[in-house]
Amino acid sequence: MEKVILTEKFSLFSDYFNPRIVGELNGQQVKLVKFKGAFTWHHHDNEDELFYVVKGSFDMQLPEKTITVQAGEFLIIPKRTEHRPFANEEVEIMLFEPAATLNTGNVENEMTKKDLEHL
Repeated sequence: MEKVILTEKFSLFSDYFNPRIVGELNGQQVKLVKFKGAFTWHHHDNEDELFYVVKGSFDMQLPEKTITVQAGEFLIIPKRTEHRPFANEEVEIMLFEPAATLNTGNVENEMTKKDLEHL
């Protein structure tokens, strides 16, 4: 059992939309990811996702509206909700989601990451 220092973990990578696992509990994974630009539109059939902004801000685009999430805030996306994260500038995100969650949900493309690195 060791504490996780987020600034140290975020310093270990610089690529975007490539989550890393930093913890696991009760079938959930805690992941760190950096965003910049637009992700792909997708949804998750069976999983809710929690996006907690550690540094920066991003827009969660939904079909009917856009929600801006800033440092110190989080947003829960319910399962089956179509969404697309977008960030004008680099943002650091901590995700909480079931271990089976695929980052691109119902879509498989060049942004899909199946085998995530543990930091």
